[in-house]
Amino acid sequence: MTVTFAFKEKKYETDPMGFISDFNNWDQNFAAGIAEKLKMATPLTKEHWDVIDYIRDTFDQTGRCPTIFETAKNTSLHRRILKKLFPTGYLRGACLIAGITYKEGFVRQRELSSITSDFHHGISDKIYRVDVRGFLVDPDDWDEAYAEYKAYEMKIPGGKLSTRHWEVIHFLRRSYEQTKTVPTIHETCDFLNIEFDELEQLFPDGYHRGGVKIAGLKVR
Repeated sequence: MTVTFAFKEKKYETDPMGFISDFNNWDQNFAAGIAEKLKMATPLTKEHWDVIDYIRDTFDQTGRCPTIFETAKNTSLHRRILKKLFPTGYLRGACLIAGITYKEGFVRQRELSSITSDFHHGISDKIYRVDVRGFLVDPDDWDEAYAEYKAYEMKIPGGKLSTRHWEVIHFLRRSYEQTKTVPTIHETCDFLNIEFDELEQLFPDGYHRGGVKIAGLKVR
């Protein structure tokens, strides 16, 4: 399903969440329009553009969306600065404005278009249905056995989930159950008093492609 987003007499096709359908149709007008839609202070500052340009340049060069950890390091911006710049979060703020989404985490979206949407993974006698990017299709199917399996599959450091991993995972699950929305990385960091360095050590694949995925959730 596509949605038309219009700003300053120019129209763009997006998905229902507002992510632009074609990376190549992105321009600075789209960025400005999305920033205004998100009720951010405009015009976008140099710090905003440093983040946006880094995300787009990385995707253009590698075909993957950089994690927030990579972006923070390469733009020399502290988490609290990023939170101030993009209050709706990294994925739902910076990446949205930059025209990139976690769907392009490792492979360009157009290369996924012909791949079947559902895979199956089994643990013991239980079947877990995941999409082509490895995210659990139904969050209600999640259990701790699934999290342990995903952690093993994703080669989490140490080979198993620690107490700190579980604090993050259970916070994500509780928040989602209460609000039906995946908390932003900043909400998670603030609630658990955790900073990027520690979170990156726990989930090297990133917040959404690591912690959120293991918690059986995804941004919809």
